[in-house]
Amino acid sequence: MLRSARASRAVCRALAANISLLKQVTRSAGRRTVHARARVLPRRQNLVTLIERRYRRIVLSSEAETSLTISAMKAFLLFCVVLLGSTLSIFAADKVAEKLKPAPDVITPDALLAHIKILSSDEFEGRSPGSKGEELSIKYISDQFKAAGLQPENPDGSYFQEVPLAGIKSDPKVVLTVVGKPPMELKFPNDFVASSARLQPEIKIDNSDLVFVGYGVVAPEYGWDDYKGIDVRGKTILMLINDPAVPDPKDPSRLDEKMFKGKAMTYYGRWTYKYEIAAQKGAAAAIIIHETEPAAYPWQVVRSSWAKENFELDNRNKNMDAVSARSWITLDVAKKLFAGCGQDFDALKKSAITKEFRPVALTAKANIDIKQTLRSFKSHNVIGKFEGADPTLKDEYIIFTAHWDHLGRHTELQGDQIFNGAVDNASGDAAVIALASAFPKADPPPRRSILFMCTTAEEAGLLGAKWYAEHPLYPLEKTLADINIDSMNVWGKARDIEDVSYGFSTMDDALAAAAQRQGRTAIPNSRPEKGAIYRADNFEFSKVGVPSLYIGKGEHLLSRPENAPLRSDEFDLHDYHQVTDEVHADWDLSGAGQDVDLLFEVGYQIVNADKFPEWKPGVEFKPKRDAMMNK
Repeated sequence: MLRSARASRAVCRALAANISLLKQVTRSAGRRTVHARARVLPRRQNLVTLIERRYRRIVLSSEAETSLTISAMKAFLLFCVVLLGSTLSIFAADKVAEKLKPAPDVITPDALLAHIKILSSDEFEGRSPGSKGEELSIKYISDQFKAAGLQPENPDGSYFQEVPLAGIKSDPKVVLTVVGKPPMELKFPNDFVASSARLQPEIKIDNSDLVFVGYGVVAPEYGWDDYKGIDVRGKTILMLINDPAVPDPKDPSRLDEKMFKGKAMTYYGRWTYKYEIAAQKGAAAAIIIHETEPAAYPWQVVRSSWAKENFELDNRNKNMDAVSARSWITLDVAKKLFAGCGQDFDALKKSAITKEFRPVALTAKANIDIKQTLRSFKSHNVIGKFEGADPTLKDEYIIFTAHWDHLGRHTELQGDQIFNGAVDNASGDAAVIALASAFPKADPPPRRSILFMCTTAEEAGLLGAKWYAEHPLYPLEKTLADINIDSMNVWGKARDIEDVSYGFSTMDDALAAAAQRQGRTAIPNSRPEKGAIYRADNFEFSKVGVPSLYIGKGEHLLSRPENAPLRSDEFDLHDYHQVTDEVHADWDLSGAGQDVDLLFEVGYQIVNADKFPEWKPGVEFKPKRDAMMNK
């Protein structure tokens, strides 16, 4: 019995020594392990401690206890092998992490801020396409791409893809006349804005019948048709912004998730769709009634976006297939017009959220005259390529995108005239430049190639991205994904990261895992009713089938209580598309740095993965991708 006890104690001492050694190994691994591994190791140490305590409680006083000790020793030795194997695998992963470390190390808050300050400086005059601001912007970005070691994408040896644009300065007049009443001559741009995508010097519409078509939506999948029973050819149609806000029949305080995705905006809610369907129906003019909440921005954004030189693709047909006149009017103007026609606007709006709604002819006529000053010019997408290291995969690509353009200079304003666009989107350009600097330093290098693209004319309707998607320099079927960056969080570190494209593709999972390794969470679009997924360059890639990931700035800052209002909402209300979107003293780019780190990790995973990212089942863009990949 005494010999057995002594043997057992010796076993315990040996086990304790091995435990001590394993603790040292684990601590050593923990010191050299990044984010997630550093959190996993304490759990392993706790497990070691638990087993150690159990062994110390073993009473060595009988043959049965000695047998138990031997069995336990065997189990523990097996555990040691597993733990040591895991630790060695961590060492191997650590070596990769250490090699990769120089890459994300170039992504710093100071570097991001430096790029933003230059691109949003007054010298760049608001970065309007076809201006001095474009010349300075594309030179600065291409110089950064060259310094990072990127290859020029164009066969002519440049970093530029030409995008044919037309600049359009509009001088519009709109008069609405209710039968038997004095005409309503609207004031531009306080009451309305109006322009045309058609590249002709004058648009003239006389005595056109006015028809209210609800939300102006034709959606067969929802059994919805706002044009039923009427021919609107040659007429002027009035439409509500956003898509139909259909109440849940079981709880009228909520929206029906089965209709137009409930609270989230679908493409049917975008102004681009409304003008497209108006053209398909043959309407002479299409007028959107602005409301701040469903539009997700105030009238001042409409005014600053439309009451300036606008841009269209200079297509061969001069865009003659577009609706002749497109306009917005304020809610007050709409209510006055409806009342003059003997109609209750609120009652008609309520009726428009039902499938039974039918268009309502108003007892009024529209007279629209738009004189246009036109210019044609070549704008530019800036594109650099980092070639993949795998000979069999280097002809496959992912794309990082951010638009370089903003709203330019408005000389009619008193005081500050420059829309600097610091958040929107000098911050996104800075992120793409930082990523372009990081990937060439990755070791092991990416297997596939990476394109870094700063697009033109996003503010005019995603035109640069649209041109690339329709005229790709590299095959779309070999393009794995687009990762789009449009307006970064510039207000400090956050608890989470906003995945605007949440629920659309398998890249959600990669972003969520990367965020978790930072001790953060990936959250869905914080304001789905704004339809941001359809308002940025990623949408043009999505439309042609390429899976896209789009992060936003709607994050919960560590400097604020968890339930505090989003700082990004304050920006949208006061600074979005205003001259006040410029660098401020209270900015903190540490959060933006974290976000760019995440995108580096996600991008690195995608270019080295064994399979392409995919759209999730039921996503509207999936059939296009499936058809492309199955050719």
